[in-house]
Formats: sequence, structure tokens, C-alpha cells
Amino acid sequence: MIWFDNLFPWFGYMLDLGGDILLLIIVLAALMWTLLLERFYFLAFVYPLLTNRWLQVWQEREERRSWHAQQHRTHLLFQSNRFLQRNLSLLKTLVKLCPLLGLLGTVLGMLEIFDAVAITGGTNPRATAGGVSKAIITTMAGMVVAISALPILSYLSRYVAAQNERLAEKMPLDG
Repeated sequence: MIWFDNLFPWFGYMLDLGGDILLLIIVLAALMWTLLLERFYFLAFVYPLLTNRWLQVWQEREERRSWHAQQHRTHLLFQSNRFLQRNLSLLKTLVKLCPLLGLLGTVLGMLEIFDAVAITGGTNPRATAGGVSKAIITTMAGMVVAISALPILSYLSRYVAAQNERLAEKMPLDG
């Protein structure tokens, strides 16, 4: 851990200022970015192989007009959609959760401020500084994490929808 402290000396200080909620936001951010990277890896390397296999299965089919053919095509498209949508709802939930955790940190920081004011009588600004820093840092961290992931998640959602349409176009219902 010494190498980490040498690379990021401010990190421990930020954790001290932000408290446990900031640590939770960081853990959720790491999980969220891991899932985002997994989705990009899947879309770049795994999904094209699966798509080729589904197209091969469809093209090996002799007839493509019957009710059974339509059901088979629907099943292949459903499999594609299931693989494409994996973890997207979890990612959307994590993006929504981060600002809420920041808000929770704000509330806990405000409670620290009120405790300090009650104890010191409101005359010592240093006593309230810890609560103020916790309120501001956790709010900022929750917003930064959510805002950084929103455009990427939006892109992924549009890309998934486009991939579904492309695959459906490549599987015509004809003889």
C-alpha cells in the first residue's frame, strides 16, 4: 500500500475528510467502471462471435417463412438482446445511487456540524469544518461518479438498440 500512498498522497486525506460514505462511493464507482469495461470488452470481442454463430444458424435453416421459422428467429433475437442488455440495468441503478449516497454524506456532514455547534456553542469554526468537508466532498464525489458514467451509459444503450436492429435486418423472413 506504500506505493499507492506515494502515487496518490491526497487519497488518504480525502477519505479522512469524506468519511465512510466516500469510501462506499469509491467502491461503487470501481464496480460501475468494471462493469462498463466488461460491456465494452463483450461488445468488441465476444458479441461479434455470437452474432456470427446466430447468423450461421439462421442461414443454415432451409425454410424461413413458417411460424416455426419466425419463432426460431424470435428466439435468436431474444438471446442476442439478453446478452446485450446484461448488466445495463445494474449500471443504471449504480449511476442513480451515487448522487443519493452523496446526499446521504451531505446529511451526515450536516449532523456533524449541528453536533459541533451544540457542543461548542457555535463559536468555533474549526469544530464545524469536519462536517462541512464531509458534506461537500461526498456530494461532489457522488455527482462526479454519476456524471462521468452517464454519457457512456447512454452511448451503450443506443449501441445495444442499434445492434439488435442490425441483427434483425440480417435475419430476413424469406425463403
